[in-house]
Amino acid sequence: MANIIQNIPEITLNDGLTLPAIGFGTYLLNGAAGVNAILSAVSAGYRLLDSVFNYENEGAVGEAVRRSSVPREQMLIASKLPGRHQAYKEAVATIQESLFRAHLDYYDLYLIHWPNPGRNLYVEAWQALITARQWGLVRSIGVCNFLPEHIERLIRKTGVTPSVNQIELYPLFAQKSQLQWHREHGIVTEAWSPLGRKSKALFQNQTILDIAARHGKTLSQVILRWHTQRGAVPIPKSTTPGRQIENISIFDFTLSEEELAAITALSRPDGRTSDQDPAVYEEF
Repeated sequence: MANIIQNIPEITLNDGLTLPAIGFGTYLLNGAAGVNAILSAVSAGYRLLDSVFNYENEGAVGEAVRRSSVPREQMLIASKLPGRHQAYKEAVATIQESLFRAHLDYYDLYLIHWPNPGRNLYVEAWQALITARQWGLVRSIGVCNFLPEHIERLIRKTGVTPSVNQIELYPLFAQKSQLQWHREHGIVTEAWSPLGRKSKALFQNQTILDIAARHGKTLSQVILRWHTQRGAVPIPKSTTPGRQIENISIFDFTLSEEELAAITALSRPDGRTSDQDPAVYEEF
């Protein structure tokens, strides 16, 4: 696995923290089975582990970190603040609770899961993340699913720009303008559900299948490489060791500009995998 790890590029955030160019998602990885799946991913070479308070598996992630032979300082552990705890004092307590659940001294990356604009508390939540960073509970702070207007308000109110915005992103929802806005503001894009939840519309797409055949790669590998060449950090999830290795083995080939453009052109306005528009969606 050493060669795979050595081949993974690093991306430097606007606060100086470096992330590997691909991470591992932990949705539904709970209990002993979840710990084993995460340990398998770490063995495959993943060092960025992405969790969420609402997944109720921060304990499993922390247990995998403790059981792993990889030193804690070589891991990058992320979690996210839920919508129901965005009020300042609740947010601070929730970040602390996240650490207690995982039995960790700090998170490398902590994000606000959704803006929940109807509640209008995301600026308070952001101030809580700033406090948590000042206290050493978190190394880097960012957001998820925020639109440019939400981020602009955070910057205007606090003077602190998120290091990361994790958004829904895959070939049928390519988010071209949002990615460009992130680049212009020094924000790294992370992609959740980077394989589009393996929908038939994506995994039977002939354009991507043809590109995969030309490179001797799988469709998943081509999609994940498309992400990284656009500057996004994909966070795929798999419980299968072979698939975990497949997903991370994407840095030994390069898509041409024409191939990148052909995949991006598959994007469509209704490409979201579920009805979760950040302008109106409210997460509990």
